[in-house]
Amino acid sequence: MASELPPTRWALGGARNSGYGERFAELISQGKDVDGEARLADTLVGRGARILDAGSGMGRVGGYLQAQGHHVVAAEPDPELVEQSRRTYPALDVVPLEILALTRDAMAAAGAPDGFDLVVCVGNVLTFVADGTEVAVLRRLRDLLAPGGRILAGFHLRGGPSSARPYSPDQFIADAASAGLRIDHRFGGYDLRPVDDDYAVWLLSLARDASRA
Repeated sequence: MASELPPTRWALGGARNSGYGERFAELISQGKDVDGEARLADTLVGRGARILDAGSGMGRVGGYLQAQGHHVVAAEPDPELVEQSRRTYPALDVVPLEILALTRDAMAAAGAPDGFDLVVCVGNVLTFVADGTEVAVLRRLRDLLAPGGRILAGFHLRGGPSSARPYSPDQFIADAASAGLRIDHRFGGYDLRPVDDDYAVWLLSLARDASRA
C-alpha cells in the first residue's frame, strides 16, 4: 500500500531535512530538555496507556513515554530515523510506515493494539504530510483511537522548517471537523501557554456525531 501513497513533504524535502535526528541526539547528549511534548502527553493518560507516536522521528517522545510505563508504538517512515530510533531506544517498537499506511490491518500485523488511548502527532508532523492529504491523515489517526481516546498535535504557525507547509489555525480547525474530530483545547506551547501566532498545540477527540465508516 505504501508505494501507492503520494510522496510526503518530508520525503520531498530531501537534503533540507538532513541533520534533524543528529540535532536532537546532540541536544540529548548535552542534557537539554527535549521532553516538553512527552511530559504533556504523559499527563493526558493514566499509567500503562496505549499510545501511538505518529511520525516518531528519532524516538525521543515515544522513548520517554515508554519509560513512564506506557505501551508505546512508534510509527516513522524515514529509514534513517527508524535506524536511529532503534539504536537509541532499542525497546521501543517502531512501525516503519507513514500515517496513511497505518491501517488497522497493518497495525495488527505489527502486533500493535487495536486502538489507542492517545495518539501523539507533534514536532510539525502534520505540516509534512503529502499535499492534499491532511483530512485523510487526521481521519486515519481518528480511526486508530480507542473509545475515549484523544489526539495531541502540534506544529509551527510561522518560523517552522522550510520544507513544511504553512498550516493556519482556521484551516486546521476546518480539516479536523471534516475528519470527524472535535477541537477540545488549543494552546501556544506544550507548557500550556496562551494561544499565540507562532506555535499551536491541539487536543482533539472524536466528534460526537462522527462516523468511523
